[in-house]
Amino acid sequence: MSKNTSDRSPILLFDGVCNLCNQSVQFSIRRDREGIIKYASLQSEKGQSLLQQFDLDTDVLKSVVFIDRNKAYTKSDAALRLVRYFDNPWKWATVFSIVPKFIRDAVYDWIARNRYRWFGKEESCWLPTPELKKRFLG
Repeated sequence: MSKNTSDRSPILLFDGVCNLCNQSVQFSIRRDREGIIKYASLQSEKGQSLLQQFDLDTDVLKSVVFIDRNKAYTKSDAALRLVRYFDNPWKWATVFSIVPKFIRDAVYDWIARNRYRWFGKEESCWLPTPELKKRFLG
């Protein structure tokens, strides 16, 4: 889904209370050494606004959303698009694009259904350190 966004930086929207999602964001920050990717929780005002802008369900928090070049990617497509911005060898994970989407998304959905049970859940969204705050959107 293509929409205009004011900032050209890629944006990762994530479930702010999910421990797996928060660990994934921290993993992403360490691999995006140039600091190109911006972040917002799905629950935040900015996250909700972007979901609406791309006609995505604002009540469903079962997928990360990666917005890149005015297109929103979800589930395994979001993850594969995200790793393109990582340093090697992580960007080589794009090789998994050859796996059919229905298989990739089935694995993604299975992990998403079990993420709170396996990794836990916080009562509130993770807050970035002051030095990382500039990479997070309102």
